Amino acid sequence: MIKLSEIWKEYELDGDVVFTALKNINLEINDGEFVGIMGASGSGKSTLMHVIGLLDKPSRGNVFLDGRDISKLDDNETSTLRNEYVGFVFQQFNLLNKLTVLENVLLPTVYARKKLGYDSNEKAMSLLTRFGLTDKVNSYPNKISGGQQQRVAIARALVMNPRLVLADEPTGNLDSKTGEEIIKLFGELNKEEKITIAIVTHEPNIAARTKRIIKIKDGEIIK
Repeated sequence: MIKLSEIWKEYELDGDVVFTALKNINLEINDGEFVGIMGASGSGKSTLMHVIGLLDKPSRGNVFLDGRDISKLDDNETSTLRNEYVGFVFQQFNLLNKLTVLENVLLPTVYARKKLGYDSNEKAMSLLTRFGLTDKVNSYPNKISGGQQQRVAIARALVMNPRLVLADEPTGNLDSKTGEEIIKLFGELNKEEKITIAIVTHEPNIAARTKRIIKIKDGEIIK
């Protein structure tokens, strides 16, 4: 599904490389996998997630999606593919407080560049019902709990029926009990919906809940 071939990510200043975030990364994530990308702060794990999720382009190397070389796409084509193919869940939730819970979930569909083959409103309501948020549809994010906000963020990530969900420290702002519920939810989505999920984390107990752990240190995969 996803293949990274000899990926390097370098940051330059005045033409000189000042920092190498990723070093010769070779990685494959198969359709339907549930993987953990684990590393300490500054290890390069978030940069790796950004490359996998088409948020950032590598300095060198190739990213393949279903065998298609993404490097050959322009920015608009990449943006369209990312919107349709990948769902993102972040530590900070990244919800808009001026929009209701339902409006937040529907936001990715607003930017869809092709006609959806389903009713997006029905899809959003179905997800919110599944996640126990039916009574919060018209609430605003700053009026609900952290765990509820993360469920809204997961619903938003799923509303476009993505094949891949990337979660960056999704339990980082939650208490242990709520964090456990969120990780359990990811596991259920992977098992029942066959969605490919990659969780970026520095916590061994979170990574242990996935089915394969990819360890990264100093920009290199060590396991």
